[in-house]
Amino acid sequence: MSAHHTPGQRCDFEMSEAQLAALLDMMKPQPYLISAGGIGPRSQQENANDAWARLGEELGFEHMTVKPNGRGDRFFSAIAKATSQEGGAA
Repeated sequence: MSAHHTPGQRCDFEMSEAQLAALLDMMKPQPYLISAGGIGPRSQQENANDAWARLGEELGFEHMTVKPNGRGDRFFSAIAKATSQEGGAA
């Protein structure tokens, strides 16, 4: 897992090769066959947002705050989330 990050602060994160592969796979365009009453495919942007949301849950960051940090494809910065183990009364 990742190192401890301070909730609410921008921190650097690193995803694994497997996480990067899964993220890229989820963002590929989806084939679509038109049929009567069919619903169109989700956009690549919707798929990308969902992929980052899943990774954010896994690594503990707010997925809509991701920014590249210039260190490579697997490295980025984002605002860290508080986890259930980090105390605080809910």
